[in-house]
Amino acid sequence: MTGRVDRRVAIVTGGARGQGEAEARLFAAEGAKVVLADVLDDEGRAAAESIGDAARFEHLDVTDEDNWKAVVAATEEAFGPVSILVNNAGILAFNAIDRQDAAEFRRVIDINLTGAFLGIKSVVPSMKRAGSGSIINISSNGGMEGLPNLSAYASSKWALRGLSRSAAIELGRHDIRVNTVHPGGIDTPMTRFEGVDQTKAPFYKYLPLKRIGTVDDVAPVVLFLASDEARYVTGAEYAVDGGHLAGDGTLAGGW
Repeated sequence: MTGRVDRRVAIVTGGARGQGEAEARLFAAEGAKVVLADVLDDEGRAAAESIGDAARFEHLDVTDEDNWKAVVAATEEAFGPVSILVNNAGILAFNAIDRQDAAEFRRVIDINLTGAFLGIKSVVPSMKRAGSGSIINISSNGGMEGLPNLSAYASSKWALRGLSRSAAIELGRHDIRVNTVHPGGIDTPMTRFEGVDQTKAPFYKYLPLKRIGTVDDVAPVVLFLASDEARYVTGAEYAVDGGHLAGDGTLAGGW
């Protein structure tokens, strides 16, 4: 590894498993100190311990502003001012619009969108003390297109784009950059369903890159945005989707 985020301090929400864990591991391998923040205490502690001294776990309910303040304070006490935040935590809720419970809809918005807002709000003072910062908000292809039976999820991910661009404009004067990453179909614990092998779903054979994505496809893009290589990149959106958003792969037929 080359130390691309050497001496940086990162908080990764949803860090106990999946994309968040992969991002935290890569940050640590590239020289950062990293806090894995999650509601999954046992998995989060195990992940942090397996990474080593460069990592620690903190319990975090992203919808709780006081919890956010406590995590930022604990991070500063352990490692110093925060210079990287990855708002990765999120949930899915499958339901048709006419059967969607309003409380369920609000819960998705609260975790996926309000949680990211609270994260940004909470780390800005620390990033000012650090002298600069990079905030990476994990949106989705669902933030760039409609998704059937996922109206709450898609709504939250579309809104995250607006939040990110607004924050990029406001925070740029403090040398704090804000960007979004938009994964497509990624094989993670959250997207696995009992009895279904999603890696063989017909959808993927029509992608330009004909396979499901992995957490190791997403993490390097997040690392790039956290590093000085992206020092003039803010308010931008990066799709990591095997080419899905390029267009309708079924038109290519058997090519």
